[in-house]
Amino acid sequence: MRWGRLRVDMDLRLRRGAWYRVREVGSLEAVLEVNRAALQLPRALLQIVEKPPHKWTVVDRPANAVRLPPSWKRYAVCPSCRERVLLERKPATLDCPRCDQRFEVGWDETYRLE
Repeated sequence: MRWGRLRVDMDLRLRRGAWYRVREVGSLEAVLEVNRAALQLPRALLQIVEKPPHKWTVVDRPANAVRLPPSWKRYAVCPSCRERVLLERKPATLDCPRCDQRFEVGWDETYRLE
């Protein structure tokens, strides 16, 4: 099973920094499972990995964010359930308020939107 996430700052029905199951990968497009439905996207817009993620993804506030509180300049996305939490400090681990799992925060990751 593969996992994919958005690597561009575009509104495509995906949470920035969130991982989704990859159903299919073609030469130009990939199909992700988003809310139990298939979403076909250009493969070039995605980062695809073989192993399931086990770290919170740190995301700087996207320029066109409308569903985040204005005070959220940086947040983390849970690798299990995609819940977002505000980052005010630099914790090593976080407990997810939605799925009750604890994961390391991916501060060493170079996730940046293009």
